[in-house]
Amino acid sequence: MLDQQKIFILPTRIGVTYVLVLVLMLLAAINYQNSLAYGLTFLLAAVFFVAILHTYRNLAGLLVNAGGAAAVFVGEQAGFRVRLESRRRAHQAIGLGWDKHDLQLLDVPAQGSSECELSLATQRRGWLRPERLRVESRFPLGILVAWSWLDLDQASLVYPRPLQGELPLSPDGADEQQEQGRHAQGYGCDDFQGLKDYQPGDSKQRLHWKAYSRGLGLLVKDFSTLSGRDPQLDFQALDGDVESRLSLLCHWVLELSARQQPFALRLPGLALAPDSGEPHREACLRALALFGAPR
Repeated sequence: MLDQQKIFILPTRIGVTYVLVLVLMLLAAINYQNSLAYGLTFLLAAVFFVAILHTYRNLAGLLVNAGGAAAVFVGEQAGFRVRLESRRRAHQAIGLGWDKHDLQLLDVPAQGSSECELSLATQRRGWLRPERLRVESRFPLGILVAWSWLDLDQASLVYPRPLQGELPLSPDGADEQQEQGRHAQGYGCDDFQGLKDYQPGDSKQRLHWKAYSRGLGLLVKDFSTLSGRDPQLDFQALDGDVESRLSLLCHWVLELSARQQPFALRLPGLALAPDSGEPHREACLRALALFGAPR
């Protein structure tokens, strides 16, 4: 809860101008000994002091709670949910954000709550932990600003950016498959077989957009798999830097998961057994996102 120990208040630029005008008006009233000028000056000064109280009260007593944050891929906007609650009075035009020049305004009803989602750009994989959140109020006149900085301890997991490329099978698996021979089973991942008409449930990542732009309708790429074993995505079987390898593995984790095809994932120091389904997909993406991070 925000209280007097956490809330700071200062005049805004408009407020500073307001005070300077009051000083000039007071000097003019003293110089001309005009009672009406005195009255107007003291009236506007009283408005300023009353605005201090109302600006502070609009922020005091507000409860700020952190919500969940969904995992995203590098380059996407991570969304952090924030919930504001009021136990007594209403709170008007509460600003939330990490940058004081780009705040999202929110009204909180009396004895009610409001939620908003704040977005933050992602630039690298791993855990994204925002800086302290700024909560401020300029209500009611905008001549004063009351603010507080809160650490909500939020975090969003950022997966590598998917990168299309050839299937990264382990070298041992490739030799074993060559000995067994290649046999098409349909809906696989190793050999491109051609194009087929799109059917509901097909992965949208396999859509052939060039054919669609030529007016040939929605077509998807059809692959065949190799009989005898499940694909094993192997980090060591790839060339290039670490991030490009992880991005390629991320693409194939998504692709094979969309086909509901079991697969294994091998990273230095970690091996995930062949499996399929949403839990396996999330486990693989998490392993890719946190690869190389201190434990």
